[in-house]
Amino acid sequence: MKVYQTNEIKNISLLGSKGSGKTTLAEAMLYECGVIKRRGTIEAKNTVSDYFPVEKEYGYSVFSTVFYAEFLNKKLNVIDCPGADDFVGNAITALNVTDTGVILVDAQYGVEVGTQNIFRTTASLKKPVIFAINQLDGEKADFENTLEQMKEIFGNKIVPIQYPLACGAGFNSMIDVLLMKKYSWGPDGGVPTIEDIPESEMEKANEMHQALVEAAAENDETLMEKFFDQGHLTEDEMREGIRKGLVDRSIFPVFCVSALRDMGVRRMMEFLGNVVPFVNDMPAPVDTAGDPVPPDSNGPLSIYMFKTTVEPHIGEVQYFKVMSGTLTAGADLENVTRGGKERLAQLYCVCGQIKTQVDKLCAGDIGATVKLKDARTGNTLDEKDVDIAFDFIKYPAPKYSRAIRPVTESDAEKLSAILTRMHEEDPTWEIEQSKELKQTILSGQGEFHLRTLKWRVENNDKLPIIFEEPKIPYRETITKAARADYRHKKQSGGAGQFGEVHLIIEPYSEDAPLPDTYKFGNQEYKMSIRDTQEIPLQWGGKLVVHNCIVGGAIDARFIPAIVKGLMDRMEQGPLTGSYARDVRVCIYDGKMHPVDSNEISFRLAARNAFSEAFRNANPKVLEPVYNVEVMVPSDVMGDVMSDLQGRRAIIMGMSSENGFEKISARVPLKEMSSYSTALSSITGGRSSFTMKFASYELVPGDVQEKLLKEYAEKNAED
Repeated sequence: MKVYQTNEIKNISLLGSKGSGKTTLAEAMLYECGVIKRRGTIEAKNTVSDYFPVEKEYGYSVFSTVFYAEFLNKKLNVIDCPGADDFVGNAITALNVTDTGVILVDAQYGVEVGTQNIFRTTASLKKPVIFAINQLDGEKADFENTLEQMKEIFGNKIVPIQYPLACGAGFNSMIDVLLMKKYSWGPDGGVPTIEDIPESEMEKANEMHQALVEAAAENDETLMEKFFDQGHLTEDEMREGIRKGLVDRSIFPVFCVSALRDMGVRRMMEFLGNVVPFVNDMPAPVDTAGDPVPPDSNGPLSIYMFKTTVEPHIGEVQYFKVMSGTLTAGADLENVTRGGKERLAQLYCVCGQIKTQVDKLCAGDIGATVKLKDARTGNTLDEKDVDIAFDFIKYPAPKYSRAIRPVTESDAEKLSAILTRMHEEDPTWEIEQSKELKQTILSGQGEFHLRTLKWRVENNDKLPIIFEEPKIPYRETITKAARADYRHKKQSGGAGQFGEVHLIIEPYSEDAPLPDTYKFGNQEYKMSIRDTQEIPLQWGGKLVVHNCIVGGAIDARFIPAIVKGLMDRMEQGPLTGSYARDVRVCIYDGKMHPVDSNEISFRLAARNAFSEAFRNANPKVLEPVYNVEVMVPSDVMGDVMSDLQGRRAIIMGMSSENGFEKISARVPLKEMSSYSTALSSITGGRSSFTMKFASYELVPGDVQEKLLKEYAEKNAED
């Protein structure tokens, strides 16, 4: 295989909503380039992209697939990304290591929520975008309506390169207003017949051609001057203007294709080969030090590991992008992220599971290797004496969580190793061993996301697992001051145990004045603070302890033990066993014995005194509340609102955004457990949402009563 230089390489992401036809388009692209001799289908389970067992089982893409095509003496590296929102991490990864996004839009359904979500990601990463309106041969296809919707949502930067002469079953021809030609296909697609534009279409074609010329000229002053002088541009000048417009995101060209029937695919690939930016046309990526790293084949060698898969008979396959320099097979590199050295004995260019061994890859190229010792997704590998590191991929917060455990407890360690491996393959799977909840919490982007993991663990690794509702990390606090004392006394021959602690607790807040005098009943308690400890709690909030003991009632050496006793109860609150927070404690009196007093005695005395005072301080349970934003089509907004209100949501606002309605709400985490599934059901999969932790809030009285009852029953059983 030819060694392609940086100025001959183009990296492209294939994006779009679920069902928009990306995998089918990938097959057509590979067929047109001669990489495959026969196009596979999803139904036949023989496509290049969806080759993992779980993808064949479910009939949709779960992983992104890297493939390359040698076309027009250039190398196109393409990453075909899953369309389902649950697998958005693949698209985010792909966009970070490629330079152009091709977004498919289904002509039957127009711009969907997933399309908008991925477009927003391209905007945040400042990536060029080309749209391809696919499935123009579909029964409900409507090009004009889809194009109008795109202009409403994405603005006047939408510029058609082509338009079809008919949609639906009759789609077999289109007008290309860049080349000003008519393209027609036979029933089996493939090589088109190229003709002059018929007279009946000339007026429309000229109008759209003029709009395209103006859009191209706007991106270059020289071209603009020539356009004003002559009123037209050559084909090469238009290509140059469009390329600059793509880089600046000032133009979004629109193509017409039927991926299933291989119509318009080769023409779109010609545009990809001739017009879209090369690797070195784009702004240089920035390393962790904030310095740009140009893709220079003669520069220092640095590669970024962006993807890991585990394949039968091979094991781990690591995908990388050569960020700088030229990589040769057998190179010894240093892992600047984790430390250690790696030898890349073999280099491959990849088409799905087909791997072609190569000797060299230049800056900007994408490849794969196998059998690395310790390199992980997100690591940077450099040649000796080079210190470049990258950390530019940011993934969305998880939306759906389940507690996971093996059916057989003895398999816990095996499951942990599997989950760690799967996180390497998809970083949007997050695994937490929760000490607080005493559960292993698996979090992802949705129910389908976790369901695919379960299928893989049970079918590929032969390990039966159970998903359960995760417990909610409640918090406990108090709302008024209370006093208590406790004497711990134990005598069983020899030295005994004795410790007595008197304390007052009250709610803590940052701006509260220092304690002075408390009154309980007819008795006043005056505080004289000798020492203060502020303990920030890992789970949020604080414990503040004032030592107010006078006259040596308790020796100072026992104060740390008392604080430990208080922390015991902060870690396991008296109401529900949840973490407690934001409590201020004044230790003002107590007693000790010259022989029997010891640390354990005062720790137990403090723990019990705190529990009693806590229960008398009008305690409350707090629950985590999240800020939730839901994007919904207007026709189902009422149903979505009703569902949210049934989840104890507080609606914070509503607005319209690019043809969709956005609902902002604050919702308790308890009520979000299966929200992704419910939202998909209500809206037919046409909505999406994000959630982010906001704060802890008091639970309603009936909910608190239920929680206390459940905790009491559980303790009684134990």
